[in-house]
Amino acid sequence: MRENSLSRADRIWLTLMKIGCSAGCHQRADRSFFFRSYQFPVCARCTGVAVGQMAMILQWIWLPTPPLLVCVICLGILFVDWFIQQRGWLESTNLRRLLTGTIGGYGLIGVYATLFQMVIHRIIG
Repeated sequence: MRENSLSRADRIWLTLMKIGCSAGCHQRADRSFFFRSYQFPVCARCTGVAVGQMAMILQWIWLPTPPLLVCVICLGILFVDWFIQQRGWLESTNLRRLLTGTIGGYGLIGVYATLFQMVIHRIIG
């Protein structure tokens, strides 16, 4: 099928899928959500990471960053879910991937924000 014969929605979806792939997501269909028969351009875990990152960025604008230990624990939760699945001990579900991805994305930006604040504090005094 030629690309110019695709619908506008199909062309948008293909573009988003290319972006998701270039972002490093494996895009496995069995680990992705679907909306109106279109697969999300990133898997459930990557979707969660993006949601968590956006949530922390929005929080950082108006509220103080959580303690570094809390952010590291958030990353640990994501790692534990991935590790358990990677070892074959327990298959994760898309909902759990979404939740742990959200927690991990939140923690990742929290770590970045804390490090950024530490650097700025050292520069400014």
